[in-house]
Amino acid sequence: MWLTLSLCLLGTVIIEYGVLLLLLERRKKVLWASVVMNVLTNVPLNLWLMSIDGGWDAVAVGELVVLVVETLGYLLVTRRWPMAFVYSLLCNAFSFLTGLLIQFVFY
Repeated sequence: MWLTLSLCLLGTVIIEYGVLLLLLERRKKVLWASVVMNVLTNVPLNLWLMSIDGGWDAVAVGELVVLVVETLGYLLVTRRWPMAFVYSLLCNAFSFLTGLLIQFVFY
């Protein structure tokens, strides 16, 4: 279980960090905030989904909560509402879709 959680977290951090770099974000505080927010949201989300054996409805609710939490986190470091929302939405969309692709290809 811990290996799975660690791999999910590592993949998410790499993908979301990469998305921010593609969006030309270079401020260290924003890039580090991304890493910290992923530790604070990815692990609890995956633990919760494993504990309830969640279906797609639970995944959707969990991802929406993560979107809100990470938007607020980006807002704290960027001080710009639209940028915070776009960062959170794009980072989470890419990491979620990459996770889906990995599951379809390997499972």
